[in-house]
Amino acid sequence: MVAKIIRHKATTTKIFLREEFRIYRIFEGTNLINMEFDLELRAFIELNKLLKILGWVESGGQANMFITEGDVYVNDEQEFRKRRKLKKGDVVSFNGQRVTIFS
Repeated sequence: MVAKIIRHKATTTKIFLREEFRIYRIFEGTNLINMEFDLELRAFIELNKLLKILGWVESGGQANMFITEGDVYVNDEQEFRKRRKLKKGDVVSFNGQRVTIFS
């Protein structure tokens, strides 16, 4: 018997500081395998703001703490800059979760 892999995207639209953001969650069956964050017309998003928008942290202070402690990775490298400008193609990892930035 061969396991059937079903891939689908679930879109979430989130309002943050009066701006609208689109977040795509990619599943195989019921398992979340990746997330994608749509920059849309923006050139970049700051790392600490992304963590808040995704709901990975409760506040900006908490985001900054995790970043300065080295718990956040960008493109598989430990990142310590709170306001790192994330652009198309960057991959952010934190606490077993992963998101790819695209536009």
